[in-house]
Amino acid sequence: MDVAKTPEFAHIGKSVIIKGELSGSEDLYVDGIVEGKIELEGNNLVIGPNGKVHANVNAKGVVVQGKLEGNIHADERAELRSSAVATGDIFTQRIAIEDGAYFKGKVDIQRDVAKPTSAAVSKADQKPETKSAVGSAAAAAPSKMASGAAASSASSSTTVTKS
Repeated sequence: MDVAKTPEFAHIGKSVIIKGELSGSEDLYVDGIVEGKIELEGNNLVIGPNGKVHANVNAKGVVVQGKLEGNIHADERAELRSSAVATGDIFTQRIAIEDGAYFKGKVDIQRDVAKPTSAAVSKADQKPETKSAVGSAAAAAPSKMASGAAASSASSSTTVTKS
């Protein structure tokens, strides 16, 4: 997300002040002041070194170089650069905090969306394991009994059980 200077990003310059809800369907570079709420579902937000954001942020990826006061909900990644001053909670899958960044709040690492699918696969895998565990328990039981002091009585009870 270092390509903030490319035309693919919408820019909010140093002298721009926005109050209210800001939403869009493209990546955004903020070097001005934003107060309110920022919704960039599926897109990236970069708060430049001169940026001052007092808003809750919801985006795919968030990079903070300036000041941010508010919660960050980043679907993929949140990054606080060394010049960042961030206050608020961060909810993301991956996070990077550079040395020198100021952060006050809590971090909640979210799990990947694909993991519930793999959990369903592992449940299907557990059924054969359960069967093999029963088989190994039956195989282990006679050897456990044979190792005891009453090996002859254990073998006779096993014979009675088989007939």
